[in-house]
Amino acid sequence: MSFTEAIKSGFSNYFTFSGRASRSEYWYWCLFGFLISILESIIGVPAIVSNITLLVLLIPGLAVFWRRMHDLDKSGAWFFIAFTGVGGILLLVWACSRGTSGSNRFGSDPLGSGDALPEPPDPSDAPNLEA
Repeated sequence: MSFTEAIKSGFSNYFTFSGRASRSEYWYWCLFGFLISILESIIGVPAIVSNITLLVLLIPGLAVFWRRMHDLDKSGAWFFIAFTGVGGILLLVWACSRGTSGSNRFGSDPLGSGDALPEPPDPSDAPNLEA
């Protein structure tokens, strides 16, 4: 998923906490939020505008994170472990981890991998090694 696709997905799934989000979608959304905050700092926008921007990006950011946890076949409620302090480290490791390939209980793979696995080879087609 490209940067622009991730931003479009974030805003089009504003309140969508179901489904799955790939690593690229999650990290591009994080980059987008970071760039917005840097841009606001450079321009020098008033604090009220920064707070409004934060509120506008908070819900879709939380939704993207929730779907990212779903991609790992974990409940999005794991988000709340971040409030323990050290739980943030675990969440960071999970956010960097590869999602489950193929479908899981939260939906199909956002990358499309593993959905159409080839049939295993038939044992009768194997070469006969008996002498």
